[in-house]
Amino acid sequence: MVNCQNSQVNKYILPENRCDRSKIRDSMVAEEKQQVKLRNSIFFTVNGDCMEAPPLLAGLNVLVVDDDDDSRFYVTTVLEADGANVVAVASAAAALEALSQLQPEVLVCDIAMPDEDGYTLIRKVRSLKPDLGGEVPAVALTAYADSEDRIRALEAGFQTHVAKPVDPTELVEIIANLIATCRN
Repeated sequence: MVNCQNSQVNKYILPENRCDRSKIRDSMVAEEKQQVKLRNSIFFTVNGDCMEAPPLLAGLNVLVVDDDDDSRFYVTTVLEADGANVVAVASAAAALEALSQLQPEVLVCDIAMPDEDGYTLIRKVRSLKPDLGGEVPAVALTAYADSEDRIRALEAGFQTHVAKPVDPTELVEIIANLIATCRN
């Protein structure tokens, strides 16, 4: 039996759900959504009324590609909490199929996937015509985090390389900055 001393984890491990991974994950995700929402709440005044600014990713169409269910769920939850419209797929093949139909404004892709990795996927994406998604801004979100991996990701066609695990606020800001840069 594992004795977990981390209070951040212990608060999710209640007697009734000690062995239920999905309940623990759902509790953690719900709390993370709330934290992202609070961190991204920017208020401004219009005619003396205090109003909340829209989330950074409001209405942004994002395609997430990750073979790991938990990672895909986490990224989707973080981005949706900030207003993005997310379609998440588990493979490079599914991503290529979805890309032309969805026309996402950004692609967030894992590198280490079975069958075809993220490097192969982005090369295929970059070979597409612009109207089929060939110029979609892309983020490599990966556990491969050293400088050589970063260089390889950029050379393959990603605009940025982000190491897992990533802080939710950082991920949102990276995507928002990437979109702002590509629109200018």
